Amino acid sequence: MILKNLNLINYKNFAVATFNFDSKINCFVGKNGVGKTNVLESIYYLSFTKGYFNSVASQHIKHNEGFFTLEGFYENEDREEIIHCSLKKGHKKVIKRNGKVYEKLTEHIGRIPLVIISPNDRDLIAEGSAIRRKFINGVIAQADINYLTTLIKYQKVLSQRNSLLKYFAANQTFNILNLEIYNKQLSDLGQVIFDKRNLFLKEFIPIFKKQYQYISNGIEQVSLTYKSQLEDTELEQLLKNNIDRDRNLQYTGVGIHKDDLVFKIDDYPIKKYGSQGQQKSYLIALKLAQFHFIKKQTETKPLLLLDDIFDKLDEDRVMQLIQLVNAADFGQLFISDTDAKRTEKIIKKTKQSYKMFEL
Repeated sequence: MILKNLNLINYKNFAVATFNFDSKINCFVGKNGVGKTNVLESIYYLSFTKGYFNSVASQHIKHNEGFFTLEGFYENEDREEIIHCSLKKGHKKVIKRNGKVYEKLTEHIGRIPLVIISPNDRDLIAEGSAIRRKFINGVIAQADINYLTTLIKYQKVLSQRNSLLKYFAANQTFNILNLEIYNKQLSDLGQVIFDKRNLFLKEFIPIFKKQYQYISNGIEQVSLTYKSQLEDTELEQLLKNNIDRDRNLQYTGVGIHKDDLVFKIDDYPIKKYGSQGQQKSYLIALKLAQFHFIKKQTETKPLLLLDDIFDKLDEDRVMQLIQLVNAADFGQLFISDTDAKRTEKIIKKTKQSYKMFEL
């Protein structure tokens, strides 16, 4: 997949901007605050119909303006794609593919495969399990639309069950039969999600470990483990066992919405014992593994966005990373950095065609 050009109108700090891209490497350089990351986020937006750094749609509109539009022209082997996104204050977001409006935005997910590596990825290590579930869901959903549909249904039933628990508490009543209807639905949907996550991680983990070994030159050993309440007990039984606690707390305390990933380096939690460089290498390996998984599943090379990743990596790890993305396995890259000289020096070593955009 190649993004040939990009048009922005009233997007974040850009009034009007047009970019014509190289088919291999594109670098956005300049001081902090000039809009480098905003360009990357606009590319992300066209793939996922929302921002990566800020999911509030209205906050992507330039200050003192009433709308924004994004338009990307893509090329993928024998076909061309024009993706148009627009949002007017007070109206619904509109996404068009080749002039046709999507009825459901979820229909677009996976159409333009993309992986982003950013300093914000540190939240995968530093924050709670919800961030790591979002990562799993995002990877699988780009390659499996049925997974995304099942996940949306699960979240809807979960919300309904939680609302019922709140209703019981507010009205000092309880009806187990009403609750069991939701228990059965959650159990059926949750089992599908649990099975798909297991299958995904069985394939994903070896890819991830291989990527980390490349980046670190095999200095450390890392592990990635899937943690789920469904490993030992079916969800329907878990819901029955947990009913008293759910009634007291007025929300559903068990299920695949509590799943997590455990990150370790040399058998120790990387959050506590990993250096900044090791943590960054771990996160980059996760994202590169995401790239290879999606590439295999979709038979398309995703766009790869590298946002300010050269900081906190020593020179050896930077060169290992560049050698990785220089391989034929990778397609089009978009890079942001504050240091133009550093970026160009690194990129020249790839012997690939490139463009520099100074903002």
